[in-house]
Amino acid sequence: MKLEGEVTTGLGKAAYFLSQDFYVNNFIKNCGFKPYPGTLNIIVPENYLSQINEIKDNCQNIIKPDEGFGAVKYIKATLNDTINGAIVFPAKTVHDENYLEFIAEMKLRDKLNLVDGDIVSIEF
Repeated sequence: MKLEGEVTTGLGKAAYFLSQDFYVNNFIKNCGFKPYPGTLNIIVPENYLSQINEIKDNCQNIIKPDEGFGAVKYIKATLNDTINGAIVFPAKTVHDENYLEFIAEMKLRDKLNLVDGDIVSIEF
């Protein structure tokens, strides 16, 4: 599946979670990279929501957390046809369902000179 979405500012909470050893070690083991402590938040058009929800619901890739943290489903993905990473679906989130969170080993806003409102493509 390939779609486009709009970059937006998140809440800044992912940095804390993506610095926890059990998440980091699982992403290294299962995705092949150490995630930058933060996500690129992307708003996707609502016409993709049923497909995204089906993928999320059927996703078998899950990180079971330490006590006090939520599970995270993930699916490997590519941003702008060049950046390998993953879409994460945290069990505990405050985002609307049309938000996707993309992780990679670098700070994507800096690497790709992204600002809010930019359009990016995601393939997964």
